[in-house]
Amino acid sequence: MGRLTGKIAVVTGASSGMGKEIVTLFAKEGANVVAVARRKERLEELAASLKDEEGKVAVFPGDVSLKETNEAMIDFAVSTFGGFDVLVNNAGIMDDMAAVGDFSDDKLASVFAVNVNGPFFATRKAVNTFKALGVKGSIVHIASEGARKACAGAVYCASKAAVVSLSNNTAYMYKPEGIRSNCIIAGGFVTEISNSMGMPNMEAYGKIKPVLDTAPAPGDPVEIARAVLYLASDDAAYVSGAELAVDGGWCTA
Repeated sequence: MGRLTGKIAVVTGASSGMGKEIVTLFAKEGANVVAVARRKERLEELAASLKDEEGKVAVFPGDVSLKETNEAMIDFAVSTFGGFDVLVNNAGIMDDMAAVGDFSDDKLASVFAVNVNGPFFATRKAVNTFKALGVKGSIVHIASEGARKACAGAVYCASKAAVVSLSNNTAYMYKPEGIRSNCIIAGGFVTEISNSMGMPNMEAYGKIKPVLDTAPAPGDPVEIARAVLYLASDDAAYVSGAELAVDGGWCTA
C-alpha cells in the first residue's frame, strides 16, 4: 500500500512540470487522481503512462481561471471516484517582470485569474465539499519565493503572496472541521512557466537580476512532488498553516 492508498485527489496544472510530477507520484502512492489542465492530449498521455500504477488517473481538461472549471473538477472527482480528499492548487503563470508603475491591465487580469482566482474558487469548492462529505481533507497550495522577495514582477509576486494568505486563513478558519491547508514556497524549478511570460520588461529585469543570481541551480520538479506528498498524506496529520520552503536554501540568501 502507498502513502495515499484510498485517497482521491485533484491536481491542477497537471500537464507538465510540477503538476505532472505530483500526479505521477500520487498515482504511484495509491491515490486516484483527477488531472486538470487545458492540454487534453498531454493529460491523456500522462494517464496512459500511469495505467499500471496502484492509483488511477482521470483526465479533466479545463481552464482553472474559470469558476466553472474549479467547481466542476471537484464534482467530477466525487462522481468518478466516489469521494474527495486532497486538492493541490498547482497551476500558475508568470508576469513579465514589470514593476508596479509599468504592469499592463491585461497581465494583471490574466495572472490573477490563474494564480489567485483559481485557487480561491477551488478552495471554496473544496472546503464545502469536504464538509458535505464529512472528510478531514487536505489542501496544498503551490506559492513561490516571489511572495517574499522581488524575484519577479509586482503582479506575480502579489499573486503568490495572496496564495500564502489564502492558505493560512483557510487553515485557521477550518481547523474545527479538521481540514488542513498548507503552502509550499517554491524556488526556481525546471518547468514551462517561463513560456507564459512573453517579452520581459528589461528595465525591471535588470533590477531583479541580482536577486535571481542568489538562487541555487534550478531544482527538479519531483522535489516539489515529494513535499506535496508529505503534506497531502496522513504523515502530516498535525501540520496545517505551514509555509514549507522548497527552494534549495534560497530563502536563506
